[in-house]
Amino acid sequence: MLKHIPVLRDACIEALNIRPDGVYADATLGGAGHSICIAEKLTEGGRLVGIDRDDTALVRAGARLEPYRERVTLVHSDFGRLDACLEEAGVDKLDGILFDLGCSSFQLDEAERGFSYMQDAPLDMRMDRDQAMTAYDLVNTADEAELKRILYTYGEEKFAPAIAAAIVRARAVQPIETTGELSELIRSAIPAAAARKEKQHPAKRSFQAIRIAVNHELTSIEDGLSAAIQRLAPGGRIAVISFHSLEDRIVKQTFAEAARGCTCPREFPVCVCGKKPKIRVLGKPVVPDARECEENPRARSAKLRIAEKLGD
Repeated sequence: MLKHIPVLRDACIEALNIRPDGVYADATLGGAGHSICIAEKLTEGGRLVGIDRDDTALVRAGARLEPYRERVTLVHSDFGRLDACLEEAGVDKLDGILFDLGCSSFQLDEAERGFSYMQDAPLDMRMDRDQAMTAYDLVNTADEAELKRILYTYGEEKFAPAIAAAIVRARAVQPIETTGELSELIRSAIPAAAARKEKQHPAKRSFQAIRIAVNHELTSIEDGLSAAIQRLAPGGRIAVISFHSLEDRIVKQTFAEAARGCTCPREFPVCVCGKKPKIRVLGKPVVPDARECEENPRARSAKLRIAEKLGD
């Protein structure tokens, strides 16, 4: 069985300030590493809703959460549909919710899922395998301008034009079918001198960009966070782990907007907009210490932001 190491586990559990009889949600269930820590703190009146778009993750997590089955409800869905997920679980308000964004360790490590540039497999990258579009479809059908936009916007890839052009040339000869083919194609499109200076694999940014596009990840983050803030009970906590600047920017901006009060011009003598802050941001982002980064290299870029719901 693949090893799952939950990132910033202790910091997340502390951030959620779990009440034994509270109602909580893990919007990104994954390997259930965080969820187990939540569930074991709940008593008979407590409840945990675990959400994941990956059916394999739900089966695996369900087995790990079996000792707590009486207080755990699993939902197969994208957290971008959080309202529908909570309605399916029969939950109205939450006392806390956790988002651990991005791709799970299991998805990266299982070569056949097609997420990794390090292992050759069919191009897939779907978090939800019931979804129709795969990375193969995107890579082989998107026009050059769209490919360039995806690589630049979601991967912040400065060689996006060259990589997009190389993909279009290659697929005109025959379809690009595997992660190995795509990875080598990306490597060849980047100038050799620039590739030698890279501290990471030359295909990393492009694979991230394609994965984000295939799974509509950034849209889901915006929708999920907004719904979560609305669903929190006064005093409830939201904890969000992000792994790259695109995710973190959305979290930071969503929190900032929800924490804003009056938006009237300063020259107005009294407030006429009636807007009040919904949350307060708690402290600075939490990052892993050196020990955690050494034990779990995938934690190195993690950043945890925490906010608390204010009274209505």
